Amino acid sequence: METKANGSMETKSTVENGQLPDPAHWAVADVVNYFKATGFEEQANAFKDQEIDGKSLLLMTRNDVLTGLSIKLGPALKIYEYHVKPLQTQHLKSNAS
Repeated sequence: METKANGSMETKSTVENGQLPDPAHWAVADVVNYFKATGFEEQANAFKDQEIDGKSLLLMTRNDVLTGLSIKLGPALKIYEYHVKPLQTQHLKSNAS
């Protein structure tokens, strides 16, 4: 991964060893780009508006995603279950070893 001038990481090569890079190092722009790339273009702006960077993303609870971002329930559930939660799990596993 390459660090850009604004401090965000280049997310085009998002897979390293079959896994995403550790979100703890993502800037707000990286979080936004991640959600845009996963098909949540409209909802990605909510992460930008709330200034959610990688460290904040890893701290988010289900309730934070469902109520704190002001996005529709359906997409919010999918974002949490299929993206936020797995990223948190991956982060915990990679830091436990």
